[in-house]
Amino acid sequence: MDVAIIGCGVVGAAIAYELSQVPGIKITVFDKQPPAQASTGAALGVLVGIISHKIKGKAWQLRQTSIQRYETLIPELEALTGRTIPFNRQGILNLCLEDENLEGWEKLAEVRHSQGWKLEIWDKAKLKDICPQVNHPQVIGAVYSPQDRQLDPTALTLALVEAAQQKSVNFQFGVNVLGISSPENSKCTSVETTAGNFTADWIIISAGLGSTALTAQLNQKIDIRPVLGQALHVSLGHPLGKSDFQPAINGSDVHIVPIGGDDYWIGATVEFPVDSDEILANQELLESVKQKAIAFCPELATAKIIRTWSGLRPRPEGRPAPVIGELPGFSNVLLATGHYRNGVLLAPATASIIREHIIRNS
Repeated sequence: MDVAIIGCGVVGAAIAYELSQVPGIKITVFDKQPPAQASTGAALGVLVGIISHKIKGKAWQLRQTSIQRYETLIPELEALTGRTIPFNRQGILNLCLEDENLEGWEKLAEVRHSQGWKLEIWDKAKLKDICPQVNHPQVIGAVYSPQDRQLDPTALTLALVEAAQQKSVNFQFGVNVLGISSPENSKCTSVETTAGNFTADWIIISAGLGSTALTAQLNQKIDIRPVLGQALHVSLGHPLGKSDFQPAINGSDVHIVPIGGDDYWIGATVEFPVDSDEILANQELLESVKQKAIAFCPELATAKIIRTWSGLRPRPEGRPAPVIGELPGFSNVLLATGHYRNGVLLAPATASIIREHIIRNS
């Protein structure tokens, strides 16, 4: 059975790896760029699962499945490839400000407890004791999620690709997909590329922003729009707070992410296109994110900026993110795209859904 995957960000790579475990499937992955570019290469890798406010339905199930899978996936990939995937197991700390509803967090903690997960509500004194780097007059406490994680999205994606290559997955990088064959009885039979035509029993579109043009060509346009995000890599010269406790810290949608040593990522902006699909990075918004991070952890004011970067996140227009399942009108074209800000978080669950669909319907 031939499977074609279009797009090799973290989602496409995760699908390729999961499908490579199934005997009898020949997999080809196409991407016009090297792996882990576009939105994957710009992501902070903060896995907001248990601490998210999603408590039921598909949105929660996807998060829960991914958080559980990551605990086995990271050591599995490291053993297979010999690569190190930076994986912060020290949780996520969400700072609560004066106007925040702590009652809502307490209810969420109860729900999580009933689901078998942990959330801790810290008062100001406990926060100061455990994370002395946080010093903001309006912070009244924090919610700590010890089972949420953060990882390096690029390292993860490269490991997924290498592990899939060990299972004979064929990666075609630097190859443009020109189109998908005209359907026969609601089935598409091949993928036309700059490297030639490839026959396919299944076609999976995980091309992020590139998914719009591919689906439009099949007269089933899935409208996915770009949302720009900017971030900073800074070096402080010493760890924030206690060196043996370095969780990802979040407050007012600003993330302070320890990445080892004395270095941190700070992000990310959320910038929408105004008139067209083109978005120019707004330096003032990035500066605002940096200043908010400094307000939470004043020591960051002395940090040296190593680099800044930006990336476009794929956000579905007029429907919830992500878009997973059959392309309407086609029984063998599957969508795994439009993950917006949760591509890294939801990659394992997405891969599992696609794998099960193909096994069940083949």
